Amino acid sequence: MSDSIINITKKKILNLDCGAKLQKCEVAYKTYGKLNKKKTNAILVCHALTGDQYCSGMHPLKKKRGWWYNVVGSDKAVDTKKFFVICSNVIGGCQGSTGPSSINPETNQRYDLTFPVITIADMVNAQVRLIDALGIEKLFAVIGGSMGGMQALQWGAYFPERANAIIPIATSYRHSAQNIAFHEIGRQAIMSDPNWYKGKYISKKNNPRRGLSVARMIAHITYLSESALQRKFGRNLQQRDSLSYEFDIDFQIESYLKHQGFSFVERFDANSYLYITKAMDYFDLSNKKGGLFDLFKNNKLKFCFFSFSSDWLFPTMETKTIIKSLNSCGANVSFVEIETDKGHDAFLLNEPEFHNILNGFVNGLKKKVEI
Repeated sequence: MSDSIINITKKKILNLDCGAKLQKCEVAYKTYGKLNKKKTNAILVCHALTGDQYCSGMHPLKKKRGWWYNVVGSDKAVDTKKFFVICSNVIGGCQGSTGPSSINPETNQRYDLTFPVITIADMVNAQVRLIDALGIEKLFAVIGGSMGGMQALQWGAYFPERANAIIPIATSYRHSAQNIAFHEIGRQAIMSDPNWYKGKYISKKNNPRRGLSVARMIAHITYLSESALQRKFGRNLQQRDSLSYEFDIDFQIESYLKHQGFSFVERFDANSYLYITKAMDYFDLSNKKGGLFDLFKNNKLKFCFFSFSSDWLFPTMETKTIIKSLNSCGANVSFVEIETDKGHDAFLLNEPEFHNILNGFVNGLKKKVEI
């Protein structure tokens, strides 16, 4: 395993969708496995909103297993004995890649809210620079769930010659009005916290802990399903035999959400949360002339989509919309809906059917693609 940070703007500045330019942009990344001599066995793993480059192994900060240890590792669906796995922290993030808490080289001060608004396309353009720097001409595959799936689709739409396959999981070709609404509530929670200081909380030696915690609690509800919540918590009381008749924690679900919120504050930056959620909200592959059909016309990539039956954040019907467009332009598309009650987060959890089918697709592709 290798843990590195690379300056992707040594030779050329990074132009962003908003019109701004990053004179210096660093990307933090981690690799797993070994790159073969032909450099043909590389898989790019793209992380979700609150993820990072530590998809497998032990996370150095959280001291827990990587966020996708179920999928990435020795003898897993993405087998690090066979493949060279690359996972980078997105720009705008807070685990080493350039973001709002980074130093602006023009002012020698933290960017804070002067950091330009970024898009999923900007994140992927930075990843392309990283892959170029590693000397890899063509990836074996690009895979990601949720926001990671958005990045995978962006790769498939705009860099189809740079990969053999795209594996989008629990995602969509655009962010829905409902998802934008949930994100805006979270952003408002952060910006309403008096300790946010209009984004300058680090220089004030403070942190909008309550606002970021509430944002996480709101978002976390969308990652679960009603049946999973009922199965896990129901109306069970938290360490009490009767209702308190006070504004204290009565129910286990209240305690769980509070824990999720406060533990999140310890590992994530509030301004990064603002920037990354906005990037997801801006994502829409269908907004160009000709829509999805023209975007993917003559695309030679192999696509394998996964959705989960109880995922109401990125429901199966949205996956089917892009699949219809891909089918209509003759693309090579596979699709599986996994039956589960675990909601959106199912792609991160122990879901054997998902893991087995993903493993089958990857191994099948390996037989067809010479690596």
